[in-house]
Amino acid sequence: MRPAFVHSPRYEIDIGTHVFITSKFRRYREACEREGLVQPHEIEEPVMPSDDDLLSVLHSEYLADLKSYRHTKRTLRSELPITREIIEGCAMTAGGSILCAKRAMEVGAAIHFGGGFHHAFAGHAEGFCYINDAAIAAAVALRRGWAKRIAIIDTDVHQGNGTANIFAGDERVMTFSIHQENLYPVKERSTLDIGLENECGDGRYLHALDRGIRVAIEDFRPDLVIYLGGVDPFEEDRLGSLGITRRGMEAREALVLERIAERGIPFVTLTAGGYARDPDDTVRLHVQTARVALEMAHKYADRYADFSKEGNARTHAAHPDS
Repeated sequence: MRPAFVHSPRYEIDIGTHVFITSKFRRYREACEREGLVQPHEIEEPVMPSDDDLLSVLHSEYLADLKSYRHTKRTLRSELPITREIIEGCAMTAGGSILCAKRAMEVGAAIHFGGGFHHAFAGHAEGFCYINDAAIAAAVALRRGWAKRIAIIDTDVHQGNGTANIFAGDERVMTFSIHQENLYPVKERSTLDIGLENECGDGRYLHALDRGIRVAIEDFRPDLVIYLGGVDPFEEDRLGSLGITRRGMEAREALVLERIAERGIPFVTLTAGGYARDPDDTVRLHVQTARVALEMAHKYADRYADFSKEGNARTHAAHPDS
């Protein structure tokens, strides 16, 4: 099984000097190309999502603020400026995650060179996030009938508070966040939260992750997984302090992605956070996610054989105009 790959140059936006280096999305794609993990002709570019797609999550007054680039109590909760380039880049990212969800249901997996803006709420911005692309992709997949049960697995060092709030009480979506407890943001309640102590280290982290993955995959039994593989648990990250080594980060990817792939569950990978002291480390860790995803797709290709044969018919039948 060969995953789909999605990226847009519009993800690289000018936010000035900032710990969030938006060139990482392009550099992630380019590094995967250099390593031969993906060929340029394989990469699909998304389109801007429709208002209907955005409104599957966003409140109408908040969407109006975003489309007008207005400074309001809803947009001012972001730590980024509000400009046309930034808002359109965020919206395009949501389009990319929607495309990934569709393609995952068609071929079995999709790797997004972008995405994971999990702090955005339905009605306001937060952190570095204006639009929660993971939540919108999940909501659109449910609305169009591509999937009936979705697990959002979030391993970013920061809790996915926006995602948790958006899907609170929705039994079709399982939100699982494993994160550093004594750290931004103010916590919301996910379906399952595992908040870890500072400098917990590889062993404690992987043991807790294993427990959470069992609940999210074996107990919930989703038919689509959206995986936010934030690389900020890394020990050299500037915004987190879980103290996870390179080897621990690789073990994390293997644990999460093998547990999904061995059951033949379609999955999407999103980048989410990553702020290493050396930006090259951030890129290398994201590439590791893609490498492991490809390994698992190949290892369990037989489990996904029906997707390549029936996937396009499946999503087209669910929503002919998609």
